[in-house]
Amino acid sequence: MTMTAKDTGTAENPDSVELPDILPAEMALSMSDGGDLTIIDVRTPMEWMRSGVAKGALTITPQNPTFMQDLSDAVDGDMSKPIALICATGQRSATIARFLREQGYSAVADISEGMMGNRTSAGWLVKGLPIDHVKG
Repeated sequence: MTMTAKDTGTAENPDSVELPDILPAEMALSMSDGGDLTIIDVRTPMEWMRSGVAKGALTITPQNPTFMQDLSDAVDGDMSKPIALICATGQRSATIARFLREQGYSAVADISEGMMGNRTSAGWLVKGLPIDHVKG
């Protein structure tokens, strides 16, 4: 396993990972490509169709009443499985990341620059990182 975040594996769970609260888009992409992280796009279906989603990202919107079950299914019920959330500019993903940590998810990061960028970073799209297109 290739880990770029802090590897905190134990004898009981050698693959457990402690992610930073904020994960740069490039690192999230690298970890996702390596199979070490699941990226979850928490925007709305209309946003997914307009801009596409980060390469390999799962589209799970919190507006759906089945959000928590959909997320649990995405990580096979393993609340320690590393995930990184992305939205448009980092505000929603930060809020949802905090909520998920409160619910017991132990390896949740926020791709704080989002897809569109914000005051501190250009964002996934402006950086030219790969996207998957979503069909309506």
